[in-house]
Amino acid sequence: MTQRPTWDLARLVYEPMQQADLDEVVAVEYSVYPHPWTRTNFADSLKHGYHAWVLRDASRELLGYFLVMGVVDEAHLLNVAVASRWQRKGLGRFLLNQSAACARGLGMESMLLEVRPSNVRALEIYRRYGFTEIGRRKGYYPAANGTREDAIVMRIAL
Repeated sequence: MTQRPTWDLARLVYEPMQQADLDEVVAVEYSVYPHPWTRTNFADSLKHGYHAWVLRDASRELLGYFLVMGVVDEAHLLNVAVASRWQRKGLGRFLLNQSAACARGLGMESMLLEVRPSNVRALEIYRRYGFTEIGRRKGYYPAANGTREDAIVMRIAL
């Protein structure tokens, strides 16, 4: 059975991420990831011209965001997140749709991402969306107790 969205698309605000959004973006990032990006990571991404977008509801509450970097003919989905209280409502898929549309608009032919093997929910979402595993990066992510975790590299044709 397909999950029905519990939000009204017409009432959502989808707009480019700005420096003024970073406090809220970082708050969401720290609430949903055990090893989050820092404010500096986001600020540097904006400074370098990566394509960063936020999704808000009609009251301007931040629901989620994504960042895409274009490299030659392939987009790299650097980060995507949905605020905890808005998860499991179809917004992750919406943000993947928007990131793919952004990449296609840049003339990209495929999109790549890395995901932790321990992030089972994200892996499931990416696989359902059509991403396939193309490799692994050993020790890519910081993990608990000073250890490292591999990254599963996934790609989808656009």
